[in-house]
Amino acid sequence: MKKLIIAVCISVSAFSFAQDYSVPAASPRQRVEQQFSMSKISIDYGRPGVKGRKIFGELVPYGQVWRAGANSSTKITFGQAVSFGGKTVPAGTYGLFIVPTEKEWKVILNKDFQQWGAYTYDPKQDVVDVTVPVNKLADKQEWFEITLNPTDENSGNLVIKWDMAQAEVSLKPSKLDTVIKISDKLKEIKKIESDSTKKS
Repeated sequence: MKKLIIAVCISVSAFSFAQDYSVPAASPRQRVEQQFSMSKISIDYGRPGVKGRKIFGELVPYGQVWRAGANSSTKITFGQAVSFGGKTVPAGTYGLFIVPTEKEWKVILNKDFQQWGAYTYDPKQDVVDVTVPVNKLADKQEWFEITLNPTDENSGNLVIKWDMAQAEVSLKPSKLDTVIKISDKLKEIKKIESDSTKKS
């Protein structure tokens, strides 16, 4: 009986331990979220490593659509309508795909953001695509990375880096003048609230 109780305790301990830990992912999933203009942009993507392989032109063939990451397709969510590389995109969630060549990448936003990889990619579902130049990095980027770099309070760049390559897509609100007017009014309201608090 005593041995049975000990065995049960060990099993429960092992089960509890297993719940807190998992096998390391070959391409860990990452979520990036950042304030952008009057809302947020979030990106959910897999991060493959170079691991000594030749990436662009071999592992990721030139001229073919790629999932922009690993495993399930990369998802990007805009909290407001944006200008994506100069093209208007409504607020919502999209699949992010890339067609790379040696000197430039076509970056695509597709309505289907729930597919695995790009195996069922349908160009008929594309919302926009923009072609941007590829720059060579001074240092190797071992793990695939997507970041959002603000350039001011109402604009920024979507930066994609892997191996020795980097590309950027400019981001702005689709109706910048309207956003600036709303923002100015909100600042006025906040100032009135602040002044009112100081007087009371």
